[in-house]
Amino acid sequence: MTGVKILLTGAGGQLGRALIAQIGQGGSLAGTHLLLPVDLPEWDITNRAQVFATVREWQPDVVINCAGYTDVDRAEAEEKEAFRVNALGARDLSAAAFQVGAKILQISTDYVFDGEETIPRREYHPVNPVNAYGRSKAWGERLVRETNPRHFILRTAWLFGEGRNFVRKIIALSREKEEISVVADQFGTPTSAADLAQCILRLIQTESYGTYHATNEGESSWYSFARRILALTGIECRVKPVTSRELARPAPRPRYAVLENHMLEVSGLFKFRHWEEALAEYLQVEETGRRVCQ
Repeated sequence: MTGVKILLTGAGGQLGRALIAQIGQGGSLAGTHLLLPVDLPEWDITNRAQVFATVREWQPDVVINCAGYTDVDRAEAEEKEAFRVNALGARDLSAAAFQVGAKILQISTDYVFDGEETIPRREYHPVNPVNAYGRSKAWGERLVRETNPRHFILRTAWLFGEGRNFVRKIIALSREKEEISVVADQFGTPTSAADLAQCILRLIQTESYGTYHATNEGESSWYSFARRILALTGIECRVKPVTSRELARPAPRPRYAVLENHMLEVSGLFKFRHWEEALAEYLQVEETGRRVCQ
């Protein structure tokens, strides 16, 4: 794939930063691409006129949509805003891409499932979101499918990369407190933003359109994830397991939201490593960066 022009929305988020880093560090598209990264406050996916004008002027080959309303709890009170970003914004971007013959890659979430099953979800399993955020993302998926046949929809989960995330939160809290409480009855798969970026850059070079699950291998509870973070960093802090009911957040969460990368596997397109290996590498890079900054 030569002479690729990529429009990247949500460029300032964890995945957006990981994609920019991958493209600029000798990845599969290095030297052949032209990248236009956009994000708030200068660029707003809910501004329909701006969306269409940008796509029309830039004429990208591929649009990667990492923009999103991601505050799960706040979305319960701001569901209309979540839908404006995650559903209508995705629709407009997809439609604009279709007008110029571009592919669209839409980032979605494990939260489109209700989490009532006890086996990993495959791409063909029916969605049934239990919160406003999940509903907005599920509807965004549908609108992308309806507006652009050249679409990739990637469902992912529990991202950690450059920016605010669970890993950094646990490390910060553990340095302040002797004991932290972490939910032990919600299960998913921690996923490296860098690994997901590699998968995306591989996928957009194909014509293998459709819906994919894209997470690191393995599964974990938030509690086990936190304990592994502390074990790898050597920080001494007690981790107390609590239930979702005890935490009492505004938005309900799916209890078991593990995704199986079924379509990536059967297509032979990309193979993720285990989340623990990815986490260890991430923490090593974080520690190296922290030392450099001191």
